[in-house]
Amino acid sequence: MDDLADLTAFLTVAREGGFRSAARVAGTSASRLGDAVRRLEARLGVRLLHRTTRSVTPTDAGARLLERITPALGEVRAALDVVNDFRDRPAGRLRLNVPTAAARLVLPHVVPGFLAKYPDIRLEVIADERLVDMVAEGYDAGIRYEAWLEKDMVAVPIGPRVQRYAAAASPAYLARRGRPTHPRELLEHDCLRWRFGSGAPHPWALERDGETIEVEPKGPLIAGFGGATDLAVEAAVAGTGIIYLFEDWLRPYLDRRELVPVLQPWWRSVSGPFLYYPGRRHLPTPLRAFVDFVKSMKWTPPKARRRAAR
Repeated sequence: MDDLADLTAFLTVAREGGFRSAARVAGTSASRLGDAVRRLEARLGVRLLHRTTRSVTPTDAGARLLERITPALGEVRAALDVVNDFRDRPAGRLRLNVPTAAARLVLPHVVPGFLAKYPDIRLEVIADERLVDMVAEGYDAGIRYEAWLEKDMVAVPIGPRVQRYAAAASPAYLARRGRPTHPRELLEHDCLRWRFGSGAPHPWALERDGETIEVEPKGPLIAGFGGATDLAVEAAVAGTGIIYLFEDWLRPYLDRRELVPVLQPWWRSVSGPFLYYPGRRHLPTPLRAFVDFVKSMKWTPPKARRRAAR
């Protein structure tokens, strides 16, 4: 069991790229993880990690060990999780990798009810715009949109089945610059752009009556989608330019008239997100409980939710 604990510590540190970040994930201290890795290296008689003040990376020996133990430790966890089926209530850790939009617009309607029903499950959600190798990075499941789903994965709809992009600007901006009436007129306006985690700019695709127009407008601000999204929204409210983002994200600002709809007939609809996970015979009990909970949910459109709240 000591070997298993030390191998798990090594795997976590290597996967997270550092002792401090690994300690946050594992719920322990960096010093304890350091001790575990040193014990493992001493037993094996070989260095497994290159350590610098800025990063921690596997040595050649460490990389080979990672390659072999990652699936093996997954099988061990799955075997131990079988005991969970004999508990009155599912327990354990559930680790999800999701895009920021799902963390903001979907999970708030799922997570509170799920955790209330399963108080012994510890849910960890990482919002990340990268297209990660979910299994290699230690996630149980993820949320992605259909175009970015990994192959050979089971996909379950989660959240709204249709989401719409909305273009909007502040009243002050429209009073100063005028209102565009066609997508190509966006090229004459200040627009607040997005950039993917890969560095590629996010084109604006607008659609009407089966016609799709893709434009790459210019503007004073380019924000990385995710952590900087709210910055771009606040810039739009302040009159910096036109923003194009999920309608649900902008809805509170539209309702308060801090932002005004622009090019509304051209707002493009896309299919909603999916919960996805590896197809295997035995799902970890926390994941199985989450999948069943998501399948049992009936998604209420945002406007209906607001009316019910009133």
